[in-house]
Amino acid sequence: MKNKQKYSSVIETKIEKIFTKSLPTFEDVQKSLDSTILSASGWRRVFAESQNEQDKTTNISSADAVLAAMMSKSFSDFIIQKSKKEVPTVVLGTDTRPTGALIADIMIRVLISNGIDVQYLGISAAPEIMAYSYQTDGFVYISASHNPIGHNGVKFGTNNGGVLASKDATILADNFRKLCSHKDCIEQAKNFCLLQNNAKIYKIYSKSSKFKEKALNAYTSFTAQVVSDKADKKQQKAFFRFLKKNSKITPITVVADMNGSARTVSIDNDFLTRFGIKYHAINNKPGDIVHEIIPEPENLIFCAEEITNIFNSSNSDIKNKETFLGYMPDCDGDRGNIVYWNKNIQKAEVLKAQEVFALSVLAELSFSIYQNKKDDFPLTENIQDKKTIGIAQKLAVVVNDPTSMRIEEIARCFGADVFRAEVGEANVVNLAREKRKQGFVVRILGEGSNGGNITHPAAVRDPLNTLFALLKLLLIKDTPKKKGLFHDWCIRSNQEDKFKENFSLCDIIATLPQYATTGVSEKRAIAAVLQKEHTKLKAAYQKIFEEEWNIKKTELKQKYGFYSFEPICNNGTTETRNISDYSVSKTGGLKILFKGSNGENLAFLWMRGSGTEPVFRIMCDVKGTSKTEEELLEWHTKMILQADEFSLKQ
Repeated sequence: MKNKQKYSSVIETKIEKIFTKSLPTFEDVQKSLDSTILSASGWRRVFAESQNEQDKTTNISSADAVLAAMMSKSFSDFIIQKSKKEVPTVVLGTDTRPTGALIADIMIRVLISNGIDVQYLGISAAPEIMAYSYQTDGFVYISASHNPIGHNGVKFGTNNGGVLASKDATILADNFRKLCSHKDCIEQAKNFCLLQNNAKIYKIYSKSSKFKEKALNAYTSFTAQVVSDKADKKQQKAFFRFLKKNSKITPITVVADMNGSARTVSIDNDFLTRFGIKYHAINNKPGDIVHEIIPEPENLIFCAEEITNIFNSSNSDIKNKETFLGYMPDCDGDRGNIVYWNKNIQKAEVLKAQEVFALSVLAELSFSIYQNKKDDFPLTENIQDKKTIGIAQKLAVVVNDPTSMRIEEIARCFGADVFRAEVGEANVVNLAREKRKQGFVVRILGEGSNGGNITHPAAVRDPLNTLFALLKLLLIKDTPKKKGLFHDWCIRSNQEDKFKENFSLCDIIATLPQYATTGVSEKRAIAAVLQKEHTKLKAAYQKIFEEEWNIKKTELKQKYGFYSFEPICNNGTTETRNISDYSVSKTGGLKILFKGSNGENLAFLWMRGSGTEPVFRIMCDVKGTSKTEEELLEWHTKMILQADEFSLKQ
């Protein structure tokens, strides 16, 4: 049996060596524990044995092997209690990082030692394993998302399609720390991993391909439901027939730079091509990670180059008619930002993360209303009349606090509310769940600052859902009975003069509200600080900012139109407005919102301290020009550094 032979000759040898010849000291385990990040969105550290984050080794240290075992033990205890089943079923998968297979094997051994039925998928994209997890009691996903190749980590979830809610994540992390605090944790890990009988683990590996196929089928079915917003299979088929028919009129080619990610063995090719979309992939071998993993502009250039090559090699007829889109997922395949061919300047361009999210929100809000209309959209000059359908549905969008305010402008045109949570996918997902319980229709949510989107009922980002949001904008056009999505948007935003029948993505982008926003991957988006206590730094920042405001308020009014400001903090799913004490934001997000003479929102400064390194993530969002954004961010940075220095002297 191929799986068994490969497993027994490579992985098992490493396990035996670690737990018979290379046991760590208790101090080694504590040192590794101290440098491990335990957040609601996932746990991670540099697992490469050398502790070099760029190391492509498959080996991990013995101390990290013990940590992996205790991570699995903590989840075993959690899922047994949560499911209340005598033998819970857990699905386990990895992204394509070199250390993934060894960590997976350790965790499988611990799970089966604790009486868990394990279904092992091998390499699986995060949205894939989470879609399949609905059929199990929980999942363990080994990944460090967009971090460099030497990192690895774990995401845990039950059977609701997303990572654990904050409360459960806190319980799990506390239990993990307790397990690691006992001096017998090393002996426990050894006993779990040196199985007396390997038959069970061989059986798990031998069935891996069967469960992988089931996961792919579940993911395909789930994605069809998410994209179409229809649970009924017949309605799904009708919707996709409609898209396929329109794709013949507006041909589209999607280019993927897989960068060796988990999506190399997922559904992308089959799902896109079955609906008439042409598909072309590079770096499509699992583990063929040829450049940095994070899907930010500096790494999307490879996808842009491939689109340029394809465009240049195409005949003139294709060049004139075809739309070219591209994407690059991160290693676990839940995030993928977009590249497109700009027909106006004949060049492949990278869409900014905030623009990707804005387009997705525009598409899905318009699509929500489109599905519920029977007649043509009424051509009225009264903007309130234009929004009545949106209001009737009680539409809402949920975002993280540094998402650009362009989302509020877009949402208003569709009669939708916007709610904000603290940074962290789990926070956004949980706030959306809260709002649905209150009667809101939350079709789309996400962290606009990072790009990509989460489309309900999915509870995780997915580049396919982002792509299909754009495809719907491009393919759902005017019919005798309905206005298409883009035409609908142009009417609602009082920009019908910008609509034309043969529009391109460039035309859609040109209608987005104009904002200048700091990019999350820019060097300017980080302020290095020495103060480790976030509350002290924020208290000092308040004193400095209020003094600066009193000195500069006339200048700020004349130069930027700022008449007032409102301090806001976001902690978890809670947003608190007009706070009087900035330190109440604790480790959450703190925002200074600037307003105009009529109370309209014009700009904001934002900050949130990193939980892992001595820096504050910062940004500025401005309705206006990049020059204003640069000036305000420079002022913001200066005040943070002054606050850092001041707080250290207290």
